[in-house]
Amino acid sequence: MVLRKRADTDDELLKRVRNAFLAFVLALSVVGVSVPARAGEGLTLSPTLNAKLNLLYLTAFDETIQRHALAQRDGTTYVSTGDIDAEWLRDASETVRPYIALSEHDPDVAGTLRGVVARQAKYILIDPYANAFSSNYHVVEHKFEVDSLLYPIWFSYDYYKQTGDRSIFTPEVRRAFDRVVATLRDEQHHAQRSHYRNPQLANNGRGSPVRYTGMVWTGFRPSDDPDRYHFNIPDNMFASVVMRDLSAIERDVWHDSRMSANAWGLSVEIQRGIEQYGTLELAPFGRIYAFVVDGRGHANVMVDAYIPSLLSIPYFGYLPKTNSLYLATRKFALSDRNPYFFRGKYAQGIGSPHTPHGYVWPLALCVQAITATDNAEVNRVFGWIAASDVGDHRLHESFNADWPEAYTREDFAWPNALYAQLVLARRGQAFAQR
Repeated sequence: MVLRKRADTDDELLKRVRNAFLAFVLALSVVGVSVPARAGEGLTLSPTLNAKLNLLYLTAFDETIQRHALAQRDGTTYVSTGDIDAEWLRDASETVRPYIALSEHDPDVAGTLRGVVARQAKYILIDPYANAFSSNYHVVEHKFEVDSLLYPIWFSYDYYKQTGDRSIFTPEVRRAFDRVVATLRDEQHHAQRSHYRNPQLANNGRGSPVRYTGMVWTGFRPSDDPDRYHFNIPDNMFASVVMRDLSAIERDVWHDSRMSANAWGLSVEIQRGIEQYGTLELAPFGRIYAFVVDGRGHANVMVDAYIPSLLSIPYFGYLPKTNSLYLATRKFALSDRNPYFFRGKYAQGIGSPHTPHGYVWPLALCVQAITATDNAEVNRVFGWIAASDVGDHRLHESFNADWPEAYTREDFAWPNALYAQLVLARRGQAFAQR
């Protein structure tokens, strides 16, 4: 936990951020990219709130490309997660995502993004069961989180769709993506085919027993916490989407009909498992999605802040935000029935067992705004996001809803990148709905 630290006064920090951002906007104008200098304007009906949101945006958009994405001698790009000097595959993919549109006009940014995927391919080929690596290609954490394998594919497909640049799909990237599919296939049959063990898991590191469902087994949640049961529903939803993306890459880029059919078939098998084993009835919400299940009748009903989450289902494209089953699940997620939904004096939203009780995650607030269909809800969420700013104009991992000056992780790149996506999307600058 970190308490508020202010190395600069608000005026000094604002001047520094403004100067940096003006230089950034000037550089963009040379290549013909339109970036809103006052992106906060029009986000809500309150000019005062919009000014605060703009300060956050000025820091957030500049965050990764200036501070966390580092060119390496081997031509790849290392993306630090922030105050932990390591690269998580998931975090790196998400934190560079706001720059895809910019890369269409800036070859340096395009090279940076291609370097991200090139490095992630090397990581996957070193060990597909590791989730975090150092800049010199050593494994930092060996927690199998299935979403870690999925994010590099998701990002590379997004990049390809928006830019048309196929050069990102090198032979090494192809080998890495083939390794991903082979690993997912093994983990559909974890008990019979997997050799993965971790001392934090039950049953001598094998994990608690599961039944075959068609879904993919995972040892840990996206929060790096161990799962009690091992078919994580939002992770498997994400896998179903990403395997369809990979099927398109195999077909359109590599012209491999066999691997394209394999990826598509895996997506279908996962989706069937989700819909057969991953829902339950919960009054008064009706039928909703569970968080994790084991295929043997056990389920954990909760919603965590990390992405993939049950709240983020439309964000990664498994269901539209108007789907009735999603809406029922969303209503549960944002209710007191969710054990990790917290209300406080300055904010309310979803937290995590990974952080203290009563701490709300800006990641979840951004997702709530992205998936909302009601402008009033979006405005409320923007207010809570602004309330989390303790003077450094940066989003943190989590903050105390009753006292935002108490927060976790002083430097965490991902929520800042997601906030930049939210603002750009809200202003119609970047992301169309998948």
